[in-house]
Amino acid sequence: MAYRKTPAEISRLEAARDHLVVCATSVVAEVGWAQASVTAVADSAGIAAGSVYRHFPSKAALAVEVFRRAAGREVEVLGALLLGPGDPVERLGRGTEVFARRALENRGLAYALLAAPAEPAVGAERLDFRRRYRALFADVVRDGVTSGCFPPQNAEITAAALTGAIGEVLVDPLVALDESATEALLADLTATALRCAGAPDA
Repeated sequence: MAYRKTPAEISRLEAARDHLVVCATSVVAEVGWAQASVTAVADSAGIAAGSVYRHFPSKAALAVEVFRRAAGREVEVLGALLLGPGDPVERLGRGTEVFARRALENRGLAYALLAAPAEPAVGAERLDFRRRYRALFADVVRDGVTSGCFPPQNAEITAAALTGAIGEVLVDPLVALDESATEALLADLTATALRCAGAPDA
């Protein structure tokens, strides 16, 4: 008869796996994908390097899980704002600002998610999540066209432009900004996003 893990064992393994992903995320945010070795992650988690492989078959599998969880949170936040209450202009402006602010608050992780060199498996995940971002932007642009807030346009093209432009502005993790410069950047980026969709000037 095959051995079955008890609920307590499963819970412990899941907790250990979650802790490992949290530690790996911090390492990636600090040193990037290339330098986030299994040994570095294990040291951060306080375990032996070999123990990492109890939870993930390879470094690539761990990296993919880190990316999925971190990027998934950003998609959830952006989706809640772009598809939430308010008219399309308000939603697009608020979504752009909050997405950018979150990136600027954790620039190392934002750079890792948006542009840092990574293994092919992570690159494939990045493309998938870019499609999710574009889909969210396209939805709010279509809502704006339907309601008359935005002029007629190809929502998919506008969404691709928004995704690319916002990402390009946020990819440099080395630029140091004080509070006033950060707020100015957020205001400029939000205004640019609204102009891209054709919102009337405030």
